[in-house]
Amino acid sequence: MPKSEQITEQAFAIAAGQYADRGVDVERAMQRLTSIPISLHCWQGDDVGGFENSGLALGGGLAVTGNYPGKARTPDELRSDIEKVLSLIPGRHRLNLHASYAETGGRKVDRDALEPAHFQRWTDWARSTKIGLDFNPTFFSHPKADSGYTLAHRDPGIRRFWIDHGIACRKIGAALGKALGTPCVTNVWIPDGSKDSPADRKGPRELLAQSLDAVFAETIDPALNLDAVEAKLFGIGSECYVVGSHEFYLGYAVTRKKLLCLDTGHFHPTEVVSDKISAVMNWLDRLLLHVSRGVRWDSDHVVTLGDELLAIAQELVRGEYLNRVHIGLDFFDASINRVAAWVIGTRAMLKALLAALLEPIEALRQAESEGDYTSRLALMEENKLLPVGAVWDYFCLKQNVPVGPAWLTQIKDYEQKVRIHRR
Repeated sequence: MPKSEQITEQAFAIAAGQYADRGVDVERAMQRLTSIPISLHCWQGDDVGGFENSGLALGGGLAVTGNYPGKARTPDELRSDIEKVLSLIPGRHRLNLHASYAETGGRKVDRDALEPAHFQRWTDWARSTKIGLDFNPTFFSHPKADSGYTLAHRDPGIRRFWIDHGIACRKIGAALGKALGTPCVTNVWIPDGSKDSPADRKGPRELLAQSLDAVFAETIDPALNLDAVEAKLFGIGSECYVVGSHEFYLGYAVTRKKLLCLDTGHFHPTEVVSDKISAVMNWLDRLLLHVSRGVRWDSDHVVTLGDELLAIAQELVRGEYLNRVHIGLDFFDASINRVAAWVIGTRAMLKALLAALLEPIEALRQAESEGDYTSRLALMEENKLLPVGAVWDYFCLKQNVPVGPAWLTQIKDYEQKVRIHRR
């Protein structure tokens, strides 16, 4: 056994003993972590470009900054990059696709006419890679979205186009779920809103509700497809009014029995999604998380192991929500190696979940139920310096992925051998 592995195992043995003294079963925590899939977002690899070859600039209030070389230019290049990512993170995960990543064989197929066949290569690849797929309609970067409105557009013809797109995407999601034997989460986010203060806030929201009802009119087996709706506080070009606000979609999800998507970058900087989880889960069967890192605004920075990420993971574990929450990532950074960005963000999410699973939760609950808030605070603080890093390294070792920063060497090698040749 290499000396580095010996050190990792020795450190783990010491850590496991320390956690055991606090009543925490480290092996059980690691086993639980292996069962939690993270849905990686395809759009990190090509700056939300997609493969429609429409020539349109990125729209919908979305912006990607940076010009780091090596962006995926084709579906095969994107899949190659994702395979590299999957080889560097522990566990078995998923991929989240946007409709604009369809493969139509060079034929022009508008979004209202997309079919499962246009995602057959993605399906075949996912099956061979042994991962599940999630899906998203693409309500941006399209001539019929130029006004900033789609499902809430006042023109019934444009509204109908986007309704048909949503219907088509639900069928695609169901086909993906059936083919891969795992439910596909199909998430609806639209950019609709106004740059300045509107005179009529009511009308577009009534239209959006009607459009969504039309999109979801057909009942689809939840074993195949799960519908989600995603809110946003503001966007570029919709600073003063977003039709699909948090309150709108919370009400819609509760009354229509849909998943609510909480994106960690879609709220005011002083709001935290961690506090919202237990609130909305009182009324919802399931929740979708899009984990990002907003810096001053919805800037979609790469996820890192910060206080809010840890708090989100703690809420999922403390509230026993892991079986009811679907975790996906949503960031796009073109200022650094795009493949490395995926690895950093996904490993950060998994580290946060492991840290939460290693909390002495029973002792914390007991202290709280007895009104012993001194012990509760003391235990929370003492737990912060327990050697979670040693457990994480051992977990990676046993999952046959690089320990510590060793993955970065593989990323740099992949960059020199594969990605540097892309122009």
